[in-house]
Amino acid sequence: MIERIETSARMSKIVKHNGVAYLCGQVGDGASVAEQARDCLSRVDALLEKAGSSRAKMLQVVIWLADMADFAEMNAVWDSWVPEGHAPARACGEAKLARSELKVEIIVTAAY
Repeated sequence: MIERIETSARMSKIVKHNGVAYLCGQVGDGASVAEQARDCLSRVDALLEKAGSSRAKMLQVVIWLADMADFAEMNAVWDSWVPEGHAPARACGEAKLARSELKVEIIVTAAY
């Protein structure tokens, strides 16, 4: 069975299937990459909870940065957020994001 949560015409915020929750990409508010990353991760926390999951159950995370020069600043936020011993498989790359003010987008897949 496939369960879609908070579905609109364009997308679902969460899709659950076979014990896996797929979260839509999260962006955040703020002027710096650190502020946006903290806000993104706060939104991820809320979606994980809604999916019946948690940070400790993350399987894979894809992080897009508007500028790889922000990699260390984003990692400082990430490292303080991810639970010790529960780091997911992760990829990080540079991409042109949907709006010019966005600096980071985070996409999470987790077990539930």
